[in-house]
Amino acid sequence: MRFALALLLLATPALAEVARFSVTGDAIEAPLVATAPDAARGEAIVRNRETANCLICHSIPDARERFMGDIGPPLAGIGARLTPGQIRLRLVDPTRLNPEAIMPAYHRVAGLRHVDARYRGRPVLTAVEIEDVVAYLAGLKE
Repeated sequence: MRFALALLLLATPALAEVARFSVTGDAIEAPLVATAPDAARGEAIVRNRETANCLICHSIPDARERFMGDIGPPLAGIGARLTPGQIRLRLVDPTRLNPEAIMPAYHRVAGLRHVDARYRGRPVLTAVEIEDVVAYLAGLKE
């Protein structure tokens, strides 16, 4: 039995990839990592239709970007409407604010259903990527 448990633990991706955080009200005030975020990398993540796929539901303030969604709120001006901590919580796990949210939790692995095999046991975005996206979105003031 111990051998089977050891094999299961070895075959299960590490949950350690999820950063620890503390929710205060409607925000995660502290960054998930100590490294400086990169807004340009964050913009690339938002535009990437293979990983985060933000543009399937949201629009960004760039008329050159084609085929943006309108299910979620537009991201133009989000940095003026929300604090970085509020943006961070919405990325990490929007169900903390709305249990019926259709936006996926980008930095949670526990309690999820219908997870793409690529992301089973690991978050869609790393803690560094979350911070890069926060930096980009917080800079969208208009």
